[in-house]
Amino acid sequence: MTKAVLLRALTKKKLLTSNSHRSISITNLSRYITTLILAEHESGSIKPQTVSTVVAANHLGESSSVSLLLAGSGSSLQEAASQAASCHPSVSEVLVADSDIFEYPLAEPWAKLIDFVRQQRHYSHILASSSSFGKNILPRVAALLDVSPVTDVVKILGSNEFIRPIYAGNALCRVRYTGAGPCVLTIRTTSFPVTPITESKRATISQIDLSNFKEDSVSRSRYMGQSTQDTERPDLGSARVVITGGRAVKSVENFKMIEKLAEKLGGAVGATRAAVDAGYVPNDLQVGQTGKIVAPELYMAFGVSGAIQHLAGIKDSKVIVAVNKDADAPIFQVADYGLVGDLFEVIPELLEKLQEKK
Repeated sequence: MTKAVLLRALTKKKLLTSNSHRSISITNLSRYITTLILAEHESGSIKPQTVSTVVAANHLGESSSVSLLLAGSGSSLQEAASQAASCHPSVSEVLVADSDIFEYPLAEPWAKLIDFVRQQRHYSHILASSSSFGKNILPRVAALLDVSPVTDVVKILGSNEFIRPIYAGNALCRVRYTGAGPCVLTIRTTSFPVTPITESKRATISQIDLSNFKEDSVSRSRYMGQSTQDTERPDLGSARVVITGGRAVKSVENFKMIEKLAEKLGGAVGATRAAVDAGYVPNDLQVGQTGKIVAPELYMAFGVSGAIQHLAGIKDSKVIVAVNKDADAPIFQVADYGLVGDLFEVIPELLEKLQEKK
């Protein structure tokens, strides 16, 4: 009898010890976070949304290391890598994949590159901004890793808990990631503003050995071309001031009023989906759930009704000013300042007043 009691006590103690070690192991694992961020760059410069993604990565945990992955070819890639090394103090390493394979941001080779790098370094989190670039590549990465991505994250509560909008931004959903593989996230960068950096720290730059990297023999997509508009106005996604026109602007010619006002205020031009569909402006100027998410200091909307899809793209703006003939337009419900009036009278008068101020 005594032997049986003693045996049960020893067995229980052994199980407790085993579980205790397992608990410690899991705790240590959750504290040690390694993050790989897919960096966007153009003409030798890192895009602001990449730095905002680095800021977001800092919320994953106290003890974490952040690596930036840059891919492309030529001298502009090396220039971007040099800038990336000092873009934020949290960046510990910059990984560079220099090859003609990555000359254009096609989802297939870029997703395979991320998987290739992950296999060598075993990252716990893989991040990219919720731009068209990141949203094109990271879902394919998640498919390759057989994990569920968490998209459009606006707040990070911990290494595996996140807040993301649903129902066109009308509700926020709390998501807990329980997958066994790396946590794949796309970040709404307007929710993670970059504060001025005072520290001068430079990360190490490492070239990725691509000798064992193999392309898919059959590519399902190919690069056709890229068209950009030559303009001195700031980029829509990062502009401090955004002037947007809706369908009520009525024509391409009339939209020049919006452009002129944006020029006076040093801002970017935006448009609603209805204005884009009507052919007034190209679709890269579309603001909203299916366009670009913006968070300027000043957002001015002329002839914009305020559909749910559009409001989802401007909700983080600091000050919203709306001008519309319809006093019951939904945009007045979110606007800080509203004016019921005809945009064809308001804009010329505003331009005249601005000219007098100068």
